[in-house]
Amino acid sequence: MDSSTIYTVAMFAMVFLVLASTWRLFTKAGEAGWKSIVPVYNLVVMLKLIGRPWWWLLLMLVPLVNLIPGVMVCFDLAKAYGKGTGAGFGILILGPIFIMWLAFGDARYVGPTQHTPPAMRHAA
Repeated sequence: MDSSTIYTVAMFAMVFLVLASTWRLFTKAGEAGWKSIVPVYNLVVMLKLIGRPWWWLLLMLVPLVNLIPGVMVCFDLAKAYGKGTGAGFGILILGPIFIMWLAFGDARYVGPTQHTPPAMRHAA
């Protein structure tokens, strides 16, 4: 087996694990798992799960500006699943590994943090 075949198999395995992990995160939060594999809609649902408004999706489309909400989403995701700042840094630095840890570990969905008014939590 040559190195390109091994690399391809490893990449497919990683994609499968990340898809399975996001599916599991969505189901832990009470959302249908299929929503995690629909492009763009999965981000809208994720923003809802962490208590951020839907229009943050527009911020994520702007180069350089997207760095700020992207980092904040990492920390908010960790907090929404009952984890702290360390897990937020883990998601930021080693995203796929820490997403799998949240999905298949003991993390429970506790809901969005208190940084947004209740009306915004139900907007998406």
